[in-house]
Amino acid sequence: MKKYNVAVVGATGMVGRKFLEVLTERQLPVENYYLFASAKSAGSQIDFMGKKHTIIELAEKNIIDKNIDIALFSAGGDVSKEFAPIFAKHGILVVDNSSAWRRDENVPLVVPECNADDISWHKNIIANPNCSTIQAMVVLKPLHKAFKIKRVIYSTYQAVSGAGVKGFNDLKNGINGVAPQKFPQPIFGNCLPHIDVFMENGYTKEEDKMIFETKKILNDQDIKVTATCVRVPVYYGHSESINLEFEKPCTVEQVKEVLKNAEGVVLQDDIATALYPTPLSAENKDEVFVGRIRKDDTVESGINLWCVADNIRKGAATNAVQIAQKAIEIGAIKGKLN
Repeated sequence: MKKYNVAVVGATGMVGRKFLEVLTERQLPVENYYLFASAKSAGSQIDFMGKKHTIIELAEKNIIDKNIDIALFSAGGDVSKEFAPIFAKHGILVVDNSSAWRRDENVPLVVPECNADDISWHKNIIANPNCSTIQAMVVLKPLHKAFKIKRVIYSTYQAVSGAGVKGFNDLKNGINGVAPQKFPQPIFGNCLPHIDVFMENGYTKEEDKMIFETKKILNDQDIKVTATCVRVPVYYGHSESINLEFEKPCTVEQVKEVLKNAEGVVLQDDIATALYPTPLSAENKDEVFVGRIRKDDTVESGINLWCVADNIRKGAATNAVQIAQKAIEIGAIKGKLN
């Protein structure tokens, strides 16, 4: 079996370290790993795969001599905009976790359980969707295939880890009354309907991301989508209340049957025993958990459901690693492009 050389860019960050954890578990056919970060972290060491790896400064001169095949990026949008094209021009497949490439029509936006076929047309950059979109797509794609979605209303309850280490620390330190450093208001004992920046239309960029990405991944611009995204005082795990209106009639039992057989979905729906998904039960797991499935009687064919996933694992690291795995499986490591 052919073995590949893999780079992790942003290896010292919260998602970068989760990349390393998931890679250790999944054991891809890899010859060498190269861990990149900023000049500030260069020279430090990380224990990974049973040995110490020295962090390499992210610079073109340190890329070209290593025969890298795949680069997993989680270093922020600005770094991705600068360095993803550098990796790509050297024939390296970039799987980017930032928002830098998600809206580019020449870049696939992929959730492997939903649209793995889109991997095949990449031009050495594939975008990892927004964490809140990823978990929704794992649930919505099989339902769209079965009943055709007309409209989606998202209400999200998103963990502080989605805002990185500073967001995580705002909750941790806020317990002791320390003023927030990341969020505009305290998050401990609070909920903030404010994720990313506000736009002129009153929506936040996070809400706009979910609207745009849902249509791109499902490859259906006719779906009506709206969203309200809220930061809540939870460390890990995004929760979403999703209201769906379908073109085809369906029952709760039919919806449950579709989801029970859907890839990457775990159905937890027994209200008699208080069985439903929660962030704590989803923490450090790769699946998307769904429950509280019930009819919406205000429309002809409507369903309400609740889904939860670990935003750092499935919502970032695992999804990116799954993309790399699938690219290897289908022979989509293309090398230098003309």
